[in-house]
Amino acid sequence: MFTFLLGALLMSAGCKIERIDTTSTDGNNAVLSENKTAGQHAPEAVAQSIRQTDDNTAEQIASAELQKEISQALASGEGPHVIKLKNGMSLLIKEDNRFPLVNVRLFVHAGSAYEDPSQAGISHLLEHMVFKGTSTRGPGQTAMAIESVGGDMNAATSFDYTVYYVEVPEKEWKLGMDIVTDMTFNAAIDPDELRSEREVVLSELERGEDNPGSRIFKTLQSIVWKGNSYQWPIIGYRDTVSGITADDIHAYIDRLYQPQSMLLSVVGKINPEEVVREAERLCGSIKDKKPVVPPSTFEIPAESRTTVKIIPGKWNKAYIGAAFPIPGLSSAKTAGLEMLCELLGGGETSRLYRKFKYEKRMVDSISVSSLTLERAGMLYIFATLDADRVDEFWKELMAELAVIDFSEFTDREMDRVALNLEDSLFLTKETLSGLASKLGYFQFFEGGQQAEDNYLYDLRNITRDQLQKLYEEYFVPERLATCMLLPEGTKADADKLEKAVKTYWPAKEKASGNVATDGPGDAATIEMAGGSKLVFIPDETLPYTAISMYWVGGDADLSPDMQGLAALTSQSLTRGTASMNATELEDFISDRAASIGATAGREVFAINAKFPSRFTSDMLPLINEVITAPRFAPEELDRARQDQVSSIKRKEDRPLSLAFRNIFPFLYKDGSYSYFHLGMPEKVAEFSEKEIRDYWANQSTRPFVIAVCGDYDRAAIEKFASEIDGKLVKQTRQLGMTAPQWGTTKDLNLTLPDRNQAHLMVVFPVPGMEDKESTAGLSLLRAALAGQSGLLFRDLRDKQGLGYTVTAFLWQAPKTGFMAFYIGTKPEQLEQAMAGFEKTVAMLRSEDLPENEIVRARNILNGEYYQEHQSLLSRSQESASLIIKGFEPDLDIKLIERANKMSPAQVRELIKKYINWNDRYTLTVKP
Repeated sequence: MFTFLLGALLMSAGCKIERIDTTSTDGNNAVLSENKTAGQHAPEAVAQSIRQTDDNTAEQIASAELQKEISQALASGEGPHVIKLKNGMSLLIKEDNRFPLVNVRLFVHAGSAYEDPSQAGISHLLEHMVFKGTSTRGPGQTAMAIESVGGDMNAATSFDYTVYYVEVPEKEWKLGMDIVTDMTFNAAIDPDELRSEREVVLSELERGEDNPGSRIFKTLQSIVWKGNSYQWPIIGYRDTVSGITADDIHAYIDRLYQPQSMLLSVVGKINPEEVVREAERLCGSIKDKKPVVPPSTFEIPAESRTTVKIIPGKWNKAYIGAAFPIPGLSSAKTAGLEMLCELLGGGETSRLYRKFKYEKRMVDSISVSSLTLERAGMLYIFATLDADRVDEFWKELMAELAVIDFSEFTDREMDRVALNLEDSLFLTKETLSGLASKLGYFQFFEGGQQAEDNYLYDLRNITRDQLQKLYEEYFVPERLATCMLLPEGTKADADKLEKAVKTYWPAKEKASGNVATDGPGDAATIEMAGGSKLVFIPDETLPYTAISMYWVGGDADLSPDMQGLAALTSQSLTRGTASMNATELEDFISDRAASIGATAGREVFAINAKFPSRFTSDMLPLINEVITAPRFAPEELDRARQDQVSSIKRKEDRPLSLAFRNIFPFLYKDGSYSYFHLGMPEKVAEFSEKEIRDYWANQSTRPFVIAVCGDYDRAAIEKFASEIDGKLVKQTRQLGMTAPQWGTTKDLNLTLPDRNQAHLMVVFPVPGMEDKESTAGLSLLRAALAGQSGLLFRDLRDKQGLGYTVTAFLWQAPKTGFMAFYIGTKPEQLEQAMAGFEKTVAMLRSEDLPENEIVRARNILNGEYYQEHQSLLSRSQESASLIIKGFEPDLDIKLIERANKMSPAQVRELIKKYINWNDRYTLTVKP
């Protein structure tokens, strides 16, 4: 069901996976061989030989039966194929040859809902500990093995399951299977490592409490699911996590980590029969230790009351979450509930969004979603707004919920929601990881892929009467649980808000698309008359078209006093055209399961669109009109200004967002890179319609690059691009870009009160992408430092336990760039973290990186590229953005090839040149 996409948002992602070798020894054959050699003929020796002969015969029979099962399973079409190993473990195999990658996942029926409340968080802590060593590998060795071949790894804990997964190059598929299974079954749980990792998890817990959405969800789950094991957070509590011992974790593993409760999934460029045999070799001999009792459904409480909980704090905005209990996965009502939520608050065309965001302008955002877990679920309303609108909004929301009538929804709205839910599910197949996640979820929780067909059938056949009955059954005001995070000083009374529910929502007594005509053809780049370029990237795997259109410009077109105008224009551009107002445009796009959006960068402006290819003849004229005849209606510009101001305030509520909002104005003293990209609230509120129109008239008349990727109508795309080039392009030269000057102030200290964590960035100036040799070497250095087997992680987190997130990142424009070290840690550990960064720099400058570190970094660069460029839109964006900046479209690949040839000595020369501790810039966000 669509639920697995929503559930992923509530998982607690943890450490990455480590590799462990598993060897198989045939002890019985060794004994028999010894007996024969010794010439033993005593009765016991003869009996032992007979038993061994029986064992061999049984093994041969089992092997023959396995071969028969393999042949039968793999003969059933393209798959996915599902096979039961002899110990009861399920194996899912799906061959997919689109990418030179293999995704391996192991699902375990063990999550936070299977914990004793006194050990809340043990599932998540175990997920962390599997990366800290096994019976055959020490801490960090697994991550080293995976990243050294260019793979990626991770794990996640949810309420009902834990999943460990890797994605590796195709030739390393055995390594991927070996690592996933070994860390699952052979975790060492060293007490010393556990002490260190507890601190990391507690740091992660504090980080979550800094996020408004996370705070609200944790509060609501304790109310909605009170009395069952969904009521505590996946990550646990400070006191429970602090008290968990190694013995506790071993006992937890013995109780729940049984082959009969697991699914091993292998998806990608594989030989299915070889995968089955490798799975049997790795896992077939592992026995179930204890019986596993199937989980029972958590019933919705028969008696309940409206609950409103207010949590004041140092917030800029008010955040409201409201929830109702619903059934779990065993219910046949899941598809209907998800469709109901989409109609009410699933996007810009939904009922509540239109009323409260668009018409009344009471909120910055509002959404309604459905979370369905294995044994229970939750309907969830979430809104962000100004604190002085809370009382008014709450009353009007209750009044609106009291009169929802699904007979008022049109066929168009019903069809649109069904199409978009179906489309979201279908598009998970776009990436290998998404496909593996979807296939594994359906198999693990719903018994097979037929569940997807059932879900889609329900979506297409649900009636308005059925939706109304579902609404009245589950949107019950007496079961409403609400949490509000309000800025300190806000006048709000929980009792009055609860009474408002009864007053305004009194309890009731229960009673065709068009078909493209031409194929994509070959890859090509076409020069157009006005100086623009059109790039074709064919991929006929899915019937979708992705279009990316880029111009030089963005913030670079602005004077310092106009900061934020480019971003505001990008937000206003797709809010109506000459022939359609904003809501008509939203309806048109949603009816076609399409997307279109504009973004402004510091030196580029872009429009990106994606749609099912069969709607090409609808979408190309729309994109043309968005570009050449935007509406810029005064009421929509007003909404865009309000949204941008709200976005600024939300960023300033989050420590890391606050840091990134300030980092460029801190680092650079002139040019577009020194700007606050979103501007300042008071200035944004003053931008006029004329200023926005003038900006777009100047921006849009430059030569552009269009890159199209997917299964597209080539002739239609060429015609579209030629018309835009002829109609728009007036300027013969691109905007000249110069390298910005670095700032003279080297330290920036920001404060965000009432938070838990501190955030530290140490930044080193480096050249831009035009220096390709330096870019290749610095990319290699970044890969060596980052990742869960990287140098920074191993020292600051694994050894010193300083923070949950420790990494390095490289940012570059054509003419400038920087390398940054980042850590989120406790305020009292900032000095120790800074010392750790300084020590790392000294080490890097004093000696060459070992060859194995360089090999690992090379493989990471290769692996990252393919993992990050699987979606159609990611590939069209890459090509268009590189060409508009003056580079060849395959620059990233060429940089990786160059990095693959660099020696440790060459990397060290770059380090000595650019990573100088005395030249650093330091940005800190403290509570």
